[in-house]
Amino acid sequence: MDVRFLGGAGEVGRSAILVNDRLLLDYGLLTGNPPRFPVESPDPDAVVVGHGHLDHVGAVPSLLSGDRRPPIHWTPPTRELALTLARDTLKLHGGSYRCPFTENDVKRVTEVSRTHGYRETFEAAGHEVTFYNAGHVPGSAHVLVDDGGTRLFYTGDFHTDDQRLVSGTTARPDADVVICESTYADVDHEDRADVEERFVRSVETTLWEGGTVVVPAFAIGRTQEMMLICDTYDIPCYVDGMGTRVTEMLRQYPEFIRDADALRRAKSHARFVTGRDGQRKRIAEQQAAIITTSGMLSGGPAMTYIPEIRSNPVNKVTMTGYQVEGTPGRDLIESGRAEIDGRVMPVSAQVERYDFSAHTDRDGLFAFLDSYRDATVLVNHGDRCESFAADLASEGFDASAPTTGDEITA
Repeated sequence: MDVRFLGGAGEVGRSAILVNDRLLLDYGLLTGNPPRFPVESPDPDAVVVGHGHLDHVGAVPSLLSGDRRPPIHWTPPTRELALTLARDTLKLHGGSYRCPFTENDVKRVTEVSRTHGYRETFEAAGHEVTFYNAGHVPGSAHVLVDDGGTRLFYTGDFHTDDQRLVSGTTARPDADVVICESTYADVDHEDRADVEERFVRSVETTLWEGGTVVVPAFAIGRTQEMMLICDTYDIPCYVDGMGTRVTEMLRQYPEFIRDADALRRAKSHARFVTGRDGQRKRIAEQQAAIITTSGMLSGGPAMTYIPEIRSNPVNKVTMTGYQVEGTPGRDLIESGRAEIDGRVMPVSAQVERYDFSAHTDRDGLFAFLDSYRDATVLVNHGDRCESFAADLASEGFDASAPTTGDEITA
């Protein structure tokens, strides 16, 4: 089996892996201004997508330009999320850089889409492919690829512990080669219950003091997780941005949600924002949590809320997700300043960071990979892939960390 890394090796973003020059696993983008795309524009016979985040699916429509029409295989939620993200990319960024796909390309996605559930084996480009629940976000999948000689297990992004929104992965199918993510390979997550308790105590204190809490959150997964927490602890909250649409969509696929009734209750508890900036400025004066995109402060309604609450030190900004280097969210955490709509703003409001990660941590990675001690392990999707691969090798694994552009025969 030949495996070529077109992106996502040694970095968090633009995941793209070409198998046997025929089957493409993911085709994402690396968030930035401008964003970065995989190093090649392949012409695969079929595409398989692990989950619906921009760094894994953001560039998929570009594969359908010209006469190319490879079928795209994914779970039903991933399909819906990919279409939502593609339309949003066209709307928000089409004018600021050369978007690699058009509205017609997005329409073609629906024509070539093939959806599958977990543990349903299907054929793609001459390979047998099976999805397994990856425990990352609704619809996220590990991908097992069998070409008749080698079994490749692409973990995608995954979590071994339960979250409120989705259950952790328990899948460990036999494999000869494992391509494993390593986003938090050098981190041990704090116990999730303790993180929730600190977050809730902090938010309740701010509201009691008359302040407002802005909760930047990824639209897919994190927004719904924060909604579930707010409902559980009866914290008044607004939800704004793409997360409102994603929440409505996810409720159509209860089989991919850990507790669909809990998500329904959380939606009833929250107040969804549908108005414009005038309404948002009024909401920014409320004693409530405002769960809003963008999770890295790189766009979305957060661009309205942060300027409105930034000057009052009673207010808070609680970052809930991974912040890519160079994003305003990362700058805010490190310097107390962030570029918002082209203007660098000091933020006097308190800035806090909470580890609500949907990725497994170092201990989880080792526990997961313990089932694959006889396999070849290729480490990707992380800032320190080589270091983690070396740690694995020191524990007896056949592990290495490819770089983007590498081709490996397994």
